[in-house]
Amino acid sequence: MVQQHTEYDVLVVGGSGVDTVVRVDALPVPLADSVHVGPIEEWPGHTGGNVALGTRALGLRSALADYIGDDWIGAQVRERLAKGNVEFAPLISAAGTRRAVNLVDATGRRMSFYDGRDPADLRMPRDHYLPLLRRTRHVHLSIMDFARHLYDDIEALGVPSSTDLHDWDGLADHHREFALRSDVVFFSAAGAGDRTGAVMAEIIREGRAEVVVATAGADGSYVLIRNGGPAPVHVPATVPPAPVVDSNGAGDAYVSGFLYGRLAGRDALECARLGAVSGAFACTAPGSTALIGADELLAGQN
Repeated sequence: MVQQHTEYDVLVVGGSGVDTVVRVDALPVPLADSVHVGPIEEWPGHTGGNVALGTRALGLRSALADYIGDDWIGAQVRERLAKGNVEFAPLISAAGTRRAVNLVDATGRRMSFYDGRDPADLRMPRDHYLPLLRRTRHVHLSIMDFARHLYDDIEALGVPSSTDLHDWDGLADHHREFALRSDVVFFSAAGAGDRTGAVMAEIIREGRAEVVVATAGADGSYVLIRNGGPAPVHVPATVPPAPVVDSNGAGDAYVSGFLYGRLAGRDALECARLGAVSGAFACTAPGSTALIGADELLAGQN
């Protein structure tokens, strides 16, 4: 039975679903009528579910508020969150539960085909999320379109917020409000490429972020701190403690480790080092199942 909390350390909004993982020899996959692969597996999680599970595994009181379908995929999400002792506050969407098909090569690199499903007019009722917001120390918003409509209440309540823009190129309008209205912003340098530093600076200049983090996989991450100097600080990647199996969820694990440090009062660079340890650990098992505990996280930083 999931433990019910009167207060939360982290409330995650949106971003649950199920990944279908297909293992291939290499990416890109050769064009062919049929390609033989190993066992195809289903892994519940997605970005919001993974952050909720990751922070809970670190001992934080975590909850997830989201839409899922009344379908077998949604049942998988419920089961995974319950096993991870994450308090779940679901609403039912007629569109069904989000899905993705992820091709993963022998090095753990992935290519994801994402089916977001949410209708454009989907909105989360205030009477559903306000009681949760009032009870949390921090809210992490997945970039579901309905989640952007929580910002006015988040700011009115004074709740610190974070978001993960994933592979934002710094141009797409969908991500911009999340980038400019969150206190901590994560994104992947893969999307912005050579413009990564400029995108980080723009988020600081135009928005409210105290910290912007650009993750770069095996190249580590870059951290830009408001009033901390004009150039991002490079934080090296951590060597995984076992062979890399799957990079699915590594970015979400980085976010979980970073938020653990932030809620413990550590500075941004310490948080980034914790994120690096957590992200590396996540690569050592399939389907975002490698959830690091607090003792292992802190030991890995040293």
